[in-house]
Amino acid sequence: MKLIPPALAIVGRPNVGKSTLFNRLAGKSLAIIDDRPGVTRDRREARGRIGELELRLVDTAGYEDSDASLEARMRVQIEVALDEADICVFLINGREGVTVMDERFANVLRRLDKPVILAVNKCEGSKGESGALEAWKLGMEEPVPISAAHGEGISDLYARLTHVLKTARIRPEAEPEEEGSGCEKDIPMRLAVAGRPNVGKSTLINALIGKDRLITGPEAGLTRDAIAVEWEWGDQRVRLHDTAGLRKRGKTDGRLERMSAGETLRAIRFAEGGMLLVDAERPFEKQDLAIADRVVGEGRGLVTLITKWDLIRDKPAMLVRLREKFDRLLPQVKGAPLISVSSVSGHGLETIMPAVKALHQNWDAKVKTRDLNDWLMEMVQRHPPPAVDGRRIKLRYISQTKARPPTFVMMASRASYLPESYKRYLINGLRESFDLPGVPIRLIVKGQNNPYAKSGIGRRA
Repeated sequence: MKLIPPALAIVGRPNVGKSTLFNRLAGKSLAIIDDRPGVTRDRREARGRIGELELRLVDTAGYEDSDASLEARMRVQIEVALDEADICVFLINGREGVTVMDERFANVLRRLDKPVILAVNKCEGSKGESGALEAWKLGMEEPVPISAAHGEGISDLYARLTHVLKTARIRPEAEPEEEGSGCEKDIPMRLAVAGRPNVGKSTLINALIGKDRLITGPEAGLTRDAIAVEWEWGDQRVRLHDTAGLRKRGKTDGRLERMSAGETLRAIRFAEGGMLLVDAERPFEKQDLAIADRVVGEGRGLVTLITKWDLIRDKPAMLVRLREKFDRLLPQVKGAPLISVSSVSGHGLETIMPAVKALHQNWDAKVKTRDLNDWLMEMVQRHPPPAVDGRRIKLRYISQTKARPPTFVMMASRASYLPESYKRYLINGLRESFDLPGVPIRLIVKGQNNPYAKSGIGRRA
């Protein structure tokens, strides 16, 4: 039986240190932290530990009692987190004391039929003492003074959590393991959803999973953190990483956007595949190609989705033009899937995951050494390597050293003289002969050491 730890939601108004406490309990820097309020927008989840307690941590946006569009959408995500949590940590700022917004949110939490722990953050030194005393006026249980940034008071928070969990009889849930558990299919496939700002990445993920998990809207730059969303497609577990939109490096504005871009690149680096979203009305701009090159450079398979397809009139002709442009601009992933989609109408959504699955199999492909060397002999007979300075380059043998992506090492005489054009000829041959469309293929050419090179024996006069 597999145990699911209790869910702990960290809530409070903006800029009280929720993400700092989240990172502290998670044991690593997952959420972006900045001094300005309102940095966190989507709720982020992670496994964490405090003392001997295993927890499912949920970081939330700052609670604001406002009817503004964005704040209202963020408040909905907070309500979902509260509804799914087993226990809540209500965080206030000890340096500022109890505010009107804290009192309003405390009234909301009192109506919950769930245990709530009041924690007063930023209580390091003497400046936070008055705020810890003032927290009593909220009429909740004894406040716990902590400093999430410095780790002070975490042991007291652990003691309170342990007491509350025992009192409320909240225990880890048991999830029955299905047959075949522990095999590779139970490991989630990690996919990074990337693209320029405002191309519909969060909207696409919501449409795929069938619920409003992520905040969406017409404003560009809504997503800041790289948010992981768990999903099941048939019997395949999938982890979709929603990322912030990437702009040109010269147009990146401020420290916060640079941190968001860093999170996006990190998500691409640790993913097993990438979905590149391209705006159908402005397809394959320079930044689209830069993002695609980044995904391919990390050795990941690439599925390109042409979004907002419902806005295009002459769809067949447009798709032909886009396919030709894609193959011309991105020859390193020749044959990669190019799918037209619309998150609003649902067009093309059912074709995304089959294409991703097929691409993932190609990315994990392994070819026998004997088949590779038979293929190499045929390629050399068809088109021999060019002679350099009157001397032939001899290709001796080839083998695959690893998959993910398919990587091949070829031994050759005078390896450093082999032209890049001939390497491309071999890579295209590998792609066509062994049916590996759409994935980056790495070919490493190595030379053999000449034992007589130092003494000059065997050199040409």
